[in-house]
Amino acid sequence: MDGSANLEAAIERLQNAEKQARLAGEVAATRQAVTEILELCFQAKDWKSLNDQILILSKKRGQLKQAVSAMVQQAMQYIDQTPDVETRIELIKTLNNVSAGKIYVEIERARLVKKLAKIKEEQGLIAEAADLMQEVAVETFGAMAKTEKIAFILEQVRLCLDRQDYIRAQILSRKISTRVFDVDTSKTKKKPKEGDNVVEEAPADIPSLLELKRIYYELMIRYYSHNNEYLEICRCYKSIYEIPAVKEDPAQWTQVLRKICWYLVLAPHDPMQSSLLNSTLEDKNLSEIPQFKTLLKQLVTMEVVQWTSLWDSYKEEFDSEKNLLGGSLVDKAAEDLRQRVIEHNILVVSKYYSRITVKRLAELLCLSIQETEKHLSEMVVSKALIAKIDRPMGVISFQVAKDSNDILNSWAVNLEKLLDLVEKSCHQIHKETMVHKAALKV
Repeated sequence: MDGSANLEAAIERLQNAEKQARLAGEVAATRQAVTEILELCFQAKDWKSLNDQILILSKKRGQLKQAVSAMVQQAMQYIDQTPDVETRIELIKTLNNVSAGKIYVEIERARLVKKLAKIKEEQGLIAEAADLMQEVAVETFGAMAKTEKIAFILEQVRLCLDRQDYIRAQILSRKISTRVFDVDTSKTKKKPKEGDNVVEEAPADIPSLLELKRIYYELMIRYYSHNNEYLEICRCYKSIYEIPAVKEDPAQWTQVLRKICWYLVLAPHDPMQSSLLNSTLEDKNLSEIPQFKTLLKQLVTMEVVQWTSLWDSYKEEFDSEKNLLGGSLVDKAAEDLRQRVIEHNILVVSKYYSRITVKRLAELLCLSIQETEKHLSEMVVSKALIAKIDRPMGVISFQVAKDSNDILNSWAVNLEKLLDLVEKSCHQIHKETMVHKAALKV
């Protein structure tokens, strides 16, 4: 009782001092009075009084912004020293109420929300944690450090992925421009001019920009894996591969390069995939994993690939991916790999044949006639290939149907070539005649 009475008396004395300083507009004295009140409550371990005093002091008429800011910052130091989770949540909620709608403590509020979301996540309430994080739009905070903003948005994306809210995860991820990761961090920062917003330093627990780059692309790999977007996954791994810390460590870049090769092979054929395939083949590090270099070369070379022999050669490598960085490939990977090999073989055949029987194509692809028609039709629909099937005759034509303008142009070109040849022939005949006449005169 005596301790409680002494605490109340000391708080009352400081409240009078705070009132006088506040009405006089003395910033330093007001700030000191409110922080001392909070310190007294903390020393006495009276958490209920601490919460009450924070609310009371913040609602005082004409309370100074600097005093509220100092009070929130001071109370935030006590969060980790609370005796139990309930007390911690109560203190965070009190500080959230105080800082809500106040632009001068928006950074502190964002940090408080992050702490509360972490507690909710530890309790298994991922949906609640995600909802809490989404309430804060840190991209509008001018005074927050760039790395802290990125780390906060990445946390929002991670929680959305954990609750399988992929649409919101994509929306949030677009708030981060990938160009921000290419900024040269070694350059010295310019001193802010007078009147500019002063950007706060990021806390010590915030990762560096390059570490955030890796976290960002790992989260995007999780997002793209949901829809089996192999080419986008490959591009994410390519960006991780370019990080200096990864490139300097053979144990890391070997695993990343393996993933790049696998997802390149799994990606449907298009100009971007072809460009990435050729640039990866030129990478000197690829010679350290020769089996993957061979795999990529098989897809670049215009030759039919036998699926059974390819699968026998790479099945062990395929299965071993689950023990490496990034875990196993997506569930449909084996099925899609076979699909890509079939597509590659059809493209190879279309390069060498203008017309081919369905039966012969099925033999080359090691498939039944029905399967061959199915895969060919899918490629035609996706515009990866131009072909026509004459079912009664059992013939596939890979020739492009020409329109009337193309036919007329080709005729005009052929006629021009023919006339050139006639003119050259006439010239040669005339030349021979002149030589012959000159020889007779002699």
